[in-house]
Amino acid sequence: MTAVDPTTLEENDRAARRARLFTRITKADAWFKVLGLAWITPLLRAAAGDNPRAQGREVWRLLGVPLVAILGFLALWATLAPQVQTSLGAVPGPAAVWQEATGLHADAVRTGEKREKFEAMVARRNERLIAAGREDEVKTVAFTGAPSFYQQIATSIRTVFFGFLIATAVAVPLGILAGLSATANAALNPIIQIFKPVSPLAWLPIVTMVVSAVYVTDDGLFEKSFLVSAITVTLCSLWPTLINTALGVASIDRDLVNVSKVLKMSTRTKITKLVLPSALPLIFTGLRLSLGVGWMVLIAAEMLAQNPGLGKFVWDEFQNGSSSSLARIMVAVFTIGIIGFLLDRLMFAIQAAFTFSNQR
Repeated sequence: MTAVDPTTLEENDRAARRARLFTRITKADAWFKVLGLAWITPLLRAAAGDNPRAQGREVWRLLGVPLVAILGFLALWATLAPQVQTSLGAVPGPAAVWQEATGLHADAVRTGEKREKFEAMVARRNERLIAAGREDEVKTVAFTGAPSFYQQIATSIRTVFFGFLIATAVAVPLGILAGLSATANAALNPIIQIFKPVSPLAWLPIVTMVVSAVYVTDDGLFEKSFLVSAITVTLCSLWPTLINTALGVASIDRDLVNVSKVLKMSTRTKITKLVLPSALPLIFTGLRLSLGVGWMVLIAAEMLAQNPGLGKFVWDEFQNGSSSSLARIMVAVFTIGIIGFLLDRLMFAIQAAFTFSNQR
């Protein structure tokens, strides 16, 4: 019987552990890409001993180049901004915008403290009334201070998701119908082509009048400005999902359709077991486009509908005309862009979880 060299066994064990490590890194890489953190993978590979020089070049391409581009943009902005004079003074540079961002954060913290103090005071008052047997005088008093910057961000996100969910609930079924039926597609196509290019500024007056006429209560679940903004988002964002859903359903392999006929699948089974799984990649592409469109539309809708979100914040600062207004508007611009990026990453992560797509 041939003796096994212990050194060979150790080397084989080390090679197996390294192979398992690289397998885990490869699996994690898919999620790093979804989250926009693809540069972590070459760092992990380099740490594991996989050609550190080549992995260093990959880190430079994925992380170093974007950082250099951002720094170049900031330098160019800082150089050119003071040279542009407006009615509110010179265009603020990165330092002034950062200062206003920290100021907005401090204002939000102070507003939160005032709200907590006010709510605690109301709670103590109600407790005293209950202890005195005067329960009929107990009241819930709302804090009437101006919303903080973070509250306005939350309002915008809530509004865009409300409109986006309504658009999805309308667009996906219609898209499936258009993809399965040539007659339905012929009926829907002219409507899509006519209304798809319509600007939110054109929809907004119509939506405002309809909501004002139909939603006549003043103590309903939603404020009118919220509904106007959300419905405008819906009308402008449903088209990408509808079109991509119809395209995805229509492009299903005909052999699969024929198999469903042979198996005599019901319409519901055909849609849930065949149509949706095959069309999901394109449906999610439409959803990502719709959410992006909805987020862009929302800001203009909030400006005019006076929904207390980021759009109203920008409009109020424009109307305010103070020396810090322009810098605050630029803070809002960067906030809108960052949130838009995060929303897209969120939808991409959901898409990756449901479709296992390798597309990036």
